[in-house]
Amino acid sequence: MYKQTIVIRADLKMGKGKLAAQSSHASLSAYKHVSRVSPETARAWENEGQMKVVLKVGSEEELLDYYNKGKAAGIPCELIRDAGHTQVEPGTLTCFAAGPWKENELDSIFGKLKLL
Repeated sequence: MYKQTIVIRADLKMGKGKLAAQSSHASLSAYKHVSRVSPETARAWENEGQMKVVLKVGSEEELLDYYNKGKAAGIPCELIRDAGHTQVEPGTLTCFAAGPWKENELDSIFGKLKLL
């Protein structure tokens, strides 16, 4: 089974629309990355229904810690910096997406985080 994990900073207190936009940016960016480096994984994820989970962290430091753990484990991850046109300052790290990738590998790194 494959899924995608999206990790968002809850400390920024972004509105629902902003959260949706940022998580969408992360999801699409990570999917495009995986499509290039492991097209068979991307296809399998698509065929299984494109499972996603959205989790939260409490700070930029925690976001980067989990992002780096994912990268160190060999999981394709895409970090998102906001352009700063609306609710946050330009260049603010808002979230990242990991995968699509093997569900058990994602869970071993991100499984302790709470749902957004």
